Amino acid sequence: MKKAIAFWNILLKDMRNYYLKPPNISWGIIFPFAWMLMLFIRTKTAFNIDEVFPGIVAMSVLFGTTSMLSVTITFERKARSFERLLLAPISTELLIFAKISGAILFGIINSTVPIIASVLLFKANVYNPVLLATGVIFLSVVSTLLGLFISVAAKEVFEAQTYSNFFRFPMIFLCGLFVPVSALPFFLRPLSYILPVTYGVDIIKEAIIGTSIFHPLLNIAVLTAFCLFLFNFSIFNIKRKWIK
Repeated sequence: MKKAIAFWNILLKDMRNYYLKPPNISWGIIFPFAWMLMLFIRTKTAFNIDEVFPGIVAMSVLFGTTSMLSVTITFERKARSFERLLLAPISTELLIFAKISGAILFGIINSTVPIIASVLLFKANVYNPVLLATGVIFLSVVSTLLGLFISVAAKEVFEAQTYSNFFRFPMIFLCGLFVPVSALPFFLRPLSYILPVTYGVDIIKEAIIGTSIFHPLLNIAVLTAFCLFLFNFSIFNIKRKWIK
C-alpha cells in the first residue's frame, strides 16, 4: 500500500510540475506539425497523408517522451531534489518506474493529437486500430527509456538536450519515420536495425498502411528486449553513479 502511495505521489508531482511546460508542448506537439507543414511547402502540393501519418505519430511520441524525461531528471538532479527521492524508503526500481510512467503517459497522450488531426482533417485511414495502439504504447515506453538512458549520462540540462538531439534527429532519417529503411544506402541499414525506434515505427506503419518490414510479433519481441535492456542498464548506472 505504501509503495502504491509513493508511486502515485511521484507521478502526480511530475504531472503538475513538468508535463505541460512549453518545451514539452513545443517538441511533442508543435514540432511534428511544423514538419508536416514543411513537407507541404516543399512539395507545394497536397502530400499523401498515409505516407507521413506514421512518421508524424512516431515523432510526436519520440520527441515528447525524450524531452520530458531527460530534462526532468537532469533538472531534479541539478536541484538535488532527486537525491531526496533516492533517500525515500522505496526501491530504486519503483522510483524510476514512477518517473518513467509519467513520460510514457505523456507520449501516449501526445500521439492522440496527430492521430485525431490526421483522421478527421486529412481523412487518413487506420488499417488496424488495435495494432496502432500497441505500437504507440511500445514506442512510448522505449522512447521514454531512451530519455532515461540519456538523463543518466548527463549532468546539466543543456547536456541532456544536446544528447537528446544527438539521438533524435538521426532517428528521423534512419528509423523509417519518413524515409523507408529500404530506401537508405546499404551501409546505413544495419544502423537502422540497431535503433529501437525502427521497430516501433514498423508496427505503426503496419497498423496504418498495412505494410511493414518485419512481422508485428517480431517487432514487439525486439522492443521488449530493448526495453528490458535500457531499464536494467539505466538502473545499474544510477546505482553505480548516483548512490554512494
